Amino acid sequence: MKKETAIFFALLTVSAGFAQRSAPTSTNDDRLKKLLERRPELDADNDGILTLAELRAARGQIKKQPQNNQRKRLQKRTPTFSDVSYGAYDSMTFDFWQAESQTPAPLFVFIHGGGFRSGDKSTLNPILLEGFLSNGVSVASINYRLSGIAPFPAQMHDSARAIQFLRSKAGAWNIHPGKVAAGGGSAGSGIAQWLAFHDDLKNPESQDPVEQQSTRLTCALAFSMQSTYDPRVIQKIIPGIAFDDSALKPFYGLPADWNWETDPVDKKLDALIKEASPINHLTADDPPVFIYHSEKTRQPGNIHHPDFGIHLAEAMDKLNIDYVRTTSADYDSRSAPFEAMVQFVLRYLK
Repeated sequence: MKKETAIFFALLTVSAGFAQRSAPTSTNDDRLKKLLERRPELDADNDGILTLAELRAARGQIKKQPQNNQRKRLQKRTPTFSDVSYGAYDSMTFDFWQAESQTPAPLFVFIHGGGFRSGDKSTLNPILLEGFLSNGVSVASINYRLSGIAPFPAQMHDSARAIQFLRSKAGAWNIHPGKVAAGGGSAGSGIAQWLAFHDDLKNPESQDPVEQQSTRLTCALAFSMQSTYDPRVIQKIIPGIAFDDSALKPFYGLPADWNWETDPVDKKLDALIKEASPINHLTADDPPVFIYHSEKTRQPGNIHHPDFGIHLAEAMDKLNIDYVRTTSADYDSRSAPFEAMVQFVLRYLK
């Protein structure tokens, strides 16, 4: 407990130094990351990201060890299958909760955030888990290779294979292969959007039966989301220096001292950046998306700024694709946005 209090005060002391950089969160600060792992209840809005603002709000609770009933319920929900391997790498695993259903059940796949370089499937939001299972929707929560192991496109391709693997288990696990949704926060939202908008990666000619399955989604959830990972576009749509967020360089396999404003972007890197950005794959036949941001991220330089949602909504409007776009200002409780996400997904899956 003394260690956690020390971390709290240390972060408050250095927070002023982040005024001109991306604000510290568990996605870019190891101390916040470790604190979130020990104290997930400090994540007040259950988006899988611990911010300095949330830590400040919890200052009076640090010594009280408040219990989070939703997190406790999640711990009681034992997965039907745990740490299922779906690929060749150790980090390609998922947990699966099979819903009680007399007919093949729809499936929701949670994809964790963490700037593509951290995070874990254990951060599945309990409101989503409970909401889906209680309505006859099975749930999976996946891990994928992080950028420290392999840069883009590993994260997207791993997640695509997880979707395919789960579809390949449709008969054995009572899954409806035609009703699959996915979603997550931050990096997880980007992967979910990428899957939702990208052309189907199935390969009917493959000798691997998993690769013969579709990667397309019925709908997607995107909270604390980014709709593009192109720093050149981010610089135009987000105030401040979010375009220089530290997670983007390892995501593209670039050195830590890379300078987006002065270093040349060759054709290969340009193609990689364009391929990685979900919005670049958007077409009129793509599925609906629930877009959500916390108002606390409406700050210059914040990589979770609500303007990412506006950017996607404008593109979806042009193509007449359904979506819901909200922020925390639209709700009267921290749980309400996630309850709304459950209802959104059920609308399309059920």
